Amino acid sequence: MSTVHHLSFSDILFTLFLISLPYIIASRFLPSPRQLRDPQRKKSVAIVVVGDIGRSPRMMYHAQSFADSGFDTVIVGYGGSSPLPSLLSTPRVQIVHLVKPLQAPNFPRWLRPLQLGSKAAFAVLKVVLQTLELGWILVFGGRVRNWEITEYVVVQNPPSIPTLFVVQLAALIRGTKVIIDWHNLGYSILAMKLRESHPIVRLAKWIEKTFGRKAYAHLFVTEAMKKYLSKEWNLQGQKLVLHDRAPEHFHPTSPTEAHNLFAQFPTLKPPVTSFLPPNDPPRSTFCTKLVPQKQTLGVFYGTEDIGVASWREDRPALVVSSTSWTADEDFGILLEALRIYEKRAKEMEKGGQRLRKMLVLVTGKGPLKEHYIRQLAQLEEQERWEWVRCRTVWLEAQQYPLLLGSADLGVSLHASSSAMDLPMKVVDMFGCGLPVCALSFACLDELVENGENGMVFQNAGELAVQFETLLSKERWTLERLRSNVLRQRKGWTWERNWRGVVLPVVDKDVGQRNSLGIQ
Repeated sequence: MSTVHHLSFSDILFTLFLISLPYIIASRFLPSPRQLRDPQRKKSVAIVVVGDIGRSPRMMYHAQSFADSGFDTVIVGYGGSSPLPSLLSTPRVQIVHLVKPLQAPNFPRWLRPLQLGSKAAFAVLKVVLQTLELGWILVFGGRVRNWEITEYVVVQNPPSIPTLFVVQLAALIRGTKVIIDWHNLGYSILAMKLRESHPIVRLAKWIEKTFGRKAYAHLFVTEAMKKYLSKEWNLQGQKLVLHDRAPEHFHPTSPTEAHNLFAQFPTLKPPVTSFLPPNDPPRSTFCTKLVPQKQTLGVFYGTEDIGVASWREDRPALVVSSTSWTADEDFGILLEALRIYEKRAKEMEKGGQRLRKMLVLVTGKGPLKEHYIRQLAQLEEQERWEWVRCRTVWLEAQQYPLLLGSADLGVSLHASSSAMDLPMKVVDMFGCGLPVCALSFACLDELVENGENGMVFQNAGELAVQFETLLSKERWTLERLRSNVLRQRKGWTWERNWRGVVLPVVDKDVGQRNSLGIQ
């Protein structure tokens, strides 16, 4: 009978000590942090994302803002999704991809028995390899072109393990100033899968608290998170709230932009052709059409007929949601709300009234996606839906804001694991002038004002009622919300927010003032 060995607290600490030994030894032969603080060196920053860079919008916005402010910027993270096109074309930005050593084809053959064996040992191996690679890049400049020691390192949290430990160790050796960007609490996400009293969750919380306590500056996505961590974890360093904001290229979509988007839109599966109004791209799409209009060519050339894009009156209500397809975003709430709306639409039709047809487009990737797609297909077939269709779609980065700006309504199913972070998807929707129905949780009112820029729901029944109210043919309630969103949106951009909160902190420290005249 085999014995199962569980990792103890001391095992983890000893592993971290062994990993840090090479860097501690190397630091004996490197200049001291005091020697490294050259006031004449170029402004520079490393942005650390132990995740898919292209799916980390806030960190990409950080990188763009630093580069626009004159900082040489290195982004360290995993590849996968395409990053913002502007990052790829900005000379000051360099992207360094982390290797995924435990995934095919990089996984060494001699370690494959371990992959099939103990999950705990496999997890420790992954942490060890991540630690070694991150340390190699941050301490020695591995794979970085024309590397110089960066003045700052901005690290996303979560994930906390091994990121916070490695960044703090590298900062100790190289004299770099650490800025921790608190998106959420890593241990709270782990607690959703296990339980908060589980030994692994308690260990994760200890590591996050210990290596996240001290930093040159702490950035928070909400005021609630700042207050909690400042008090409960006794954070040391400057503490600043940097609310998420959409960048400038997120804006309401014009009829012409929408027409071009839907004329080349990905094919929806299963097909929804019979559900949508007839259309014939490029003359018309299910949301837009070209209206003939005469254009004067000049005194001697007369006029010509051109097509001007406009919204179709018979278009379905377009609802957009973005989800990670994980347990902390219950897609079942949206499914049940759509069932209720479908039933209500059929009842009203019998009484001589009509609701608008609704097309729901859902973006995002995640582990539960296939499960819900199967469930959705069964509901549509078994209950013979006539008024609602829900489809998933994957868009390029430049297409996503155009879809948001073309929609009638957005839906957020985000349920914060810590009750202290805010859904980035809602920020993007507001940036495109799109009102939102959002699932309620503790600090949501820092972003969504119920009845002003959106509506808040507790369950599927409330969401279904909101659909009926906002998507009625009169549309006046929805237009009032949209008008409020557009009014709040003025000056409500990431660039302006970042320059007001972050730039004075990092610019002041390098002894220069920015060209915008921030005092």
